[in-house]
Amino acid sequence: MTSHPTLPLTEILLHQGERDLPFNAVSPPIFQTSIFCFPSYDAFRDALSDEESHYLYTRGNNPTVNLCEEKLAALEGAGAAKLVSSGVAASSLAILGSLKSGDHAVVVEDCYSWVRYFFDTYLRKYNIEHTYVEGTDPAEFEAAVRPNTKLFYLESPTTFTFKLQDLAAVASIAKKWGIRTVIDNTWATPYFQNPLALGIDVVVHSASKYIGGNSDVIGGVVAASKPVMKELFEHQFLPLGPVPDPFAAWLIMRNLRTLHLRMPRHFENALALATMLESHAAVEEVLYPFLPSFPQYELAKRQMRGGSGLFSFRLKTKRVEEVKTFVDSLTLFKRAVSWGGYESLIFPAAVKFADDAVPADRLSLIRLHAGIEDVELLKKDLEHAFAALEGRG
Repeated sequence: MTSHPTLPLTEILLHQGERDLPFNAVSPPIFQTSIFCFPSYDAFRDALSDEESHYLYTRGNNPTVNLCEEKLAALEGAGAAKLVSSGVAASSLAILGSLKSGDHAVVVEDCYSWVRYFFDTYLRKYNIEHTYVEGTDPAEFEAAVRPNTKLFYLESPTTFTFKLQDLAAVASIAKKWGIRTVIDNTWATPYFQNPLALGIDVVVHSASKYIGGNSDVIGGVVAASKPVMKELFEHQFLPLGPVPDPFAAWLIMRNLRTLHLRMPRHFENALALATMLESHAAVEEVLYPFLPSFPQYELAKRQMRGGSGLFSFRLKTKRVEEVKTFVDSLTLFKRAVSWGGYESLIFPAAVKFADDAVPADRLSLIRLHAGIEDVELLKKDLEHAFAALEGRG
């Protein structure tokens, strides 16, 4: 398994960057200001000439935002990090910072749906090509390389089928060909996985998920070496303007303080529920990387320190009405998009389609997010839904 960041985790989460807060405050203040003023003409000119290193306009830097970024960079073992307004903004910035017109990318096919949309529609306007690969075999990436390939875009594990990529092996292939690697590390979080330590170049997160952890804030993170982040700040972040609000940054920073308490509970609950479901007669299969039955279980143990609360399973049914009955019979699991908060959620894959147009491989696929509630209550909720399903039969 990979190691934690260099500093003790609680030092990063609770104290890093907070030794000299204004007025000896214990909690970092929120600098809810749009602009910053200067004591002289020369100081004003210096800030204008180097916005990355100065407070000029919160569209670029802000003390509250920067403190949150310092913690996020330390968690990933990165030279720097940038907080942005959403997870998809983080992915888009990292992709745009890696490609230009005429380039080609190799992309994990089960990546986040809005990332697929970005490659399939938006980037086509700029003559940027891509090839999708399943990603479970590193050789797929090398086989897809073209002379103009500049990016491998990864998501490990993916967020509906939980397929892993061998990060060290893919990073080695990328370095051989001079290709940048970007990974969405939202599922594992820096608590359980540090891709930069395995040779990956850029890490992105949806901070709306476990980093925020309370379903009350939207944000995204990009983390990489200082040169990569400087280029991204100047050539993507400033002109596109996906600015996080200082209050959102403060919420993320506040919620980060419990990351080391929340993630083990999500892992414990998810593993317990996945194990229960795997033994249930109404379940065809369970997709969770830390189940011994999972095809990539050994790889999961090798490159992650544990798992989060998100996993999927398939009901033994070919009828969408039975999926509806199961989903509607739950009382603790909320029916909602997203994941990573304190609460347990359910997302049936079929809900994205009309009843008569659900793809066969999605009809019985159901994604669960195990929150931090009492796991026995969650088990009873699932059993109640299974009983309702049996009653319908």
